[in-house]
Amino acid sequence: MTTRLALAAAIAAVFALPAALAAEAPASNHDVTVLHCARMVDPAAGKLLGETTVVVEGNRVKEIKNGRADDAPYHDAASSTGARFTTVNLADATCLPGLIDSHTHLSFETSPTGYSDQFRWNVADYAVRSTVYARRTLLAGFTAVRNVGDGNNESIALRNAINAGIVPGPRMFTAGKPIGTTGGHADPTDGYREDLAGDPNAKDGVINSPEDAYKAVRQHYKDGVDVIKIMPSGGVLDESSSADNAQMTIEEIKAVVTAAHDYGFTVAAHAHGAEAIRRAVLAGVDSIEHGTFMNDEDMKLMKEHGTWYVPTIIAGKYVQEMAAKPGYYPPQVAAKAMQVGPIIQATAGKAYKAGVKIAFGTDAAVYPHGQNAKEFEYMVQAGMPPMFVLQAATTHAAELLHKQNELGQVAAGRYADVIAVPGNPLDDITLMQKVSFVMKNGVIYKEDGKPVM
Repeated sequence: MTTRLALAAAIAAVFALPAALAAEAPASNHDVTVLHCARMVDPAAGKLLGETTVVVEGNRVKEIKNGRADDAPYHDAASSTGARFTTVNLADATCLPGLIDSHTHLSFETSPTGYSDQFRWNVADYAVRSTVYARRTLLAGFTAVRNVGDGNNESIALRNAINAGIVPGPRMFTAGKPIGTTGGHADPTDGYREDLAGDPNAKDGVINSPEDAYKAVRQHYKDGVDVIKIMPSGGVLDESSSADNAQMTIEEIKAVVTAAHDYGFTVAAHAHGAEAIRRAVLAGVDSIEHGTFMNDEDMKLMKEHGTWYVPTIIAGKYVQEMAAKPGYYPPQVAAKAMQVGPIIQATAGKAYKAGVKIAFGTDAAVYPHGQNAKEFEYMVQAGMPPMFVLQAATTHAAELLHKQNELGQVAAGRYADVIAVPGNPLDDITLMQKVSFVMKNGVIYKEDGKPVM
């Protein structure tokens, strides 16, 4: 089956889902929802506000009021235009901007059969499963994600389906296929026998020169991505021997960055090793993902260049845990997981103390989707204050996406992406794992802790 036919089959399967699961009822331009929050986190100011009323009209926040505002004027205004009016009482709950996970992979998920499934599953299998992972992520309070890698551009189809209101899910900014070098972390044929491996090229995201880099970026532009993801270092879950060796030359990285910036893309760089991080930062990437073996020189360079860091602590901890289970990973993968897992959290803490810019990201798929908020707990354990980690998943992540004027804050004129958790997460950051209310784009997906779509 060709990729196009497989994607068509996947979308057809999505249309067959029950309406309650699949359909998003878009908010009318005049529908009004009033949220009464016991508290409100204002990440831009770094403050916890008291009782707050949020007025939503259509898919935008219309106004914010201190205290509990009277519903009557908003009800009357909605009635005069025939619009729907809804009020939500979030008693003893803290409202926050919709969360942003800057590092996800929504079209697959960790599994002990994952290495054999790739020889049995079609693109459609990944695409259909992605609809489940997207919904799970949204219900966990993540109303936007940066999807930094898939196998066959199926995440582009998922993004389009979410944008069209066909399936529920977060706002997606997707990279499609990652870009790397032959035998590197982005080579989709690592571990294959010779007659199956072939020779992947720039169209497949595999490059071996600056010229290849330009072709790969231009192909991604043609495919319709939102961001570019590169693999300048080894990784944990591919079937090669190193998690941290440098796998792209600085000239290749510079070519990717130059071409990407020409097309308006930011560049995320998967990089565990110190030398790969150094090259990527000097070449002008926008963010370093994972950064496990980051050293003092790397941190200094990142501060000088304004490079973002996305730690993904939960991924390192999860692979370490799974590596202890016989047979979950191939032996060489398990060895790398045991090398990276014990280090990644301490590196994140050092980077915070060094003043490196940090945006929240988890590497969802490496652990089961929907558990993204566990990362907040790990970040606090690494020495980051609770308010800072909430900013990392709101204002910081929005800035990394270049969407700081639309996302990351509950403020008049911005998209109505609002979540709530019981109690005060600044006192107990684990409450971020208990999201009770989710609104995205003015539509309520979860209320009283239960999905409503």
